Amino acid sequence: MSQCCSPKKEYDIFKSLSSAVSNFKELPEEKRTLILTLFSGVLLFFSAVTDIRPLGVDLAWAAIIICGGPMVLHSAKMLIFHRNIRAGLLISIALISCIIIGEYFAAGEIAFIMTLGEMLEDYTVRRSRAGLKNLIDMQPATARVYRNGEYTMIDAQEVVAGDVIRVNAGEAIPVDGVITEGTTSINQAIMTGESIPVDKTVGDTVFSATTNTHGSILLEATKVGADSSIAKMIAMIAEAETKKAPIVGIMDKCASYLVVAAVVLAFAAWLFTGDIIRAITVLVVFCPCALVLATPTAIAAGIGNATKHGVIIKSGKALEQLSSVAHIAFDKTGTLTHGTPSVLQVTPTADSGLTDKELLELSASAEMHSEHPLGVAVVHNARKQSISLAEPESFTVIPGKGVEAVVNGKTVVVGNTTLLHEKDIALSDTFAQKIEQEAASGHTVIGTAINGVFAGYLTLADTLRPDSASIVSQLKTFGQKITLLTGDNKPVAAAIGAKLGIRNIEAELLPADKVTAVEKLERAGERVCMVGDGINDAPALKTAYVGIAMAGIGSDIAADSADIVLVKDEIDRLPYVMSLSKVVAKKIRVNIGLALAMNFGAIILAMTGLMGPVIGALFHNVSSVLVVLNAAMLLRFKR
Repeated sequence: MSQCCSPKKEYDIFKSLSSAVSNFKELPEEKRTLILTLFSGVLLFFSAVTDIRPLGVDLAWAAIIICGGPMVLHSAKMLIFHRNIRAGLLISIALISCIIIGEYFAAGEIAFIMTLGEMLEDYTVRRSRAGLKNLIDMQPATARVYRNGEYTMIDAQEVVAGDVIRVNAGEAIPVDGVITEGTTSINQAIMTGESIPVDKTVGDTVFSATTNTHGSILLEATKVGADSSIAKMIAMIAEAETKKAPIVGIMDKCASYLVVAAVVLAFAAWLFTGDIIRAITVLVVFCPCALVLATPTAIAAGIGNATKHGVIIKSGKALEQLSSVAHIAFDKTGTLTHGTPSVLQVTPTADSGLTDKELLELSASAEMHSEHPLGVAVVHNARKQSISLAEPESFTVIPGKGVEAVVNGKTVVVGNTTLLHEKDIALSDTFAQKIEQEAASGHTVIGTAINGVFAGYLTLADTLRPDSASIVSQLKTFGQKITLLTGDNKPVAAAIGAKLGIRNIEAELLPADKVTAVEKLERAGERVCMVGDGINDAPALKTAYVGIAMAGIGSDIAADSADIVLVKDEIDRLPYVMSLSKVVAKKIRVNIGLALAMNFGAIILAMTGLMGPVIGALFHNVSSVLVVLNAAMLLRFKR
């Protein structure tokens, strides 16, 4: 006996195969399905291009069994036990008809295409659930609660209303509450989207999952567990997921009529001609493969085109829905603006003897070790101008107010008016008026004092993206109404809206308020597209008819909650994707018309005996190819 046939060799092969099968069974169900589907697709391809027939069996049987088997069983189950007629039943009838007349490739092709579509939908649902899991993971797990005369770390879920909690610098706030001791700045972008931390002191409300940026504070818990802000946001996203009704495809809408029509026409052909082959031919050409392909091929080409332009469209439904959107709701921070503060103006007082550059140099040197976004912005602006900064000899952070430092022997105080007053620094009436004017324009003003004398001020703001106004204007040409939804204060929102030409503005909104605003618009009969980037936008992105997320600087949770993602954070992709959606919708209508015309023409020829089963199967494939080629033209779409 040769070595290749030795018992040991056979045992090793059997052992390897057993191990492979065991490993395959341990894979998640979606991965097993993907592997089997791709395997059947490869064999289907070889069935079309080669004459390989192992043991006389067509390779297309792999796709028929792996992809078509479950579909036929499911359709039969839905019909028998639920009296539910869907497109799958018509596809199953056509698949079985193709097998009867020996057109195995056509049968395998039908099953393979339908399975791929179902897998894409399942993938979209899993991505959405992953985003919800990420948000759940952001809930603070523990809290430092005062009990039995000392602070003890306990599970955040065990906190009850009225508990006193200590939150140190850099820690997430575990529950909603009211500050009872301490002054700080809270980064509450997760809730409101504000680009700048908000100063908080005794009596102010704080939200769960927001971050204490400075110092240590005490707060009294007011809303805990399921009543906390982060828990409610999670619940809103989950509820929006279940509320969002699935889009019923054209095939499912017409399935019951088409199934009856197919069976009746096939039976009529057999009854009046006595030719069973003619009846089977009617069933084969009635198979709406071209009609089934009309939508997914156009969408697939549209999604492929979008990918080349840095836009991820998670599902065909999203692209279809976008074409009928009537209202676009924008988040502000990080979407229409850069999302970070920048220095707009440096203004020294006349008697300080300082130039703009010198005032900026001293202010930035004092702020060099600050972690507050305003301080970071001042330092960044100075370095961008190649200003050399001096290492402060001493540095102190005054939480929620500013900093005090010694720079080149000078005591420099940089902060808000509260800090300047506390340091007994005299401020002019002109400066007080300037603060009011800038606040009305949505700007933030911080003052600088040197050796106890007011020396000037810096104006900062979250700046608009350079193309935001142009993008808003272009979107209006599509006929959409534009609304600004922001967690920022009203003066800031009004100032941004005026610059962009947006009249509909809603400000100081929490995540729940944004959801309410979107639902209100949709109840009025307008299909809404929500565009946002932050965690606080996630519930509204999920609730809206279509959600579009900015991924470049935005939150992964927002991206997972959205239907469409702008990968490179380029807002100028919005007009492009709107144009693409409308072109795709038009292409779908053309494809459906083409498919219906060819199908009904083939049915007439089959019933009159002018087309046999083999020519019918060929015609069926030709009509499918024409629809695919027409859709493929979308790959070259440019706006």
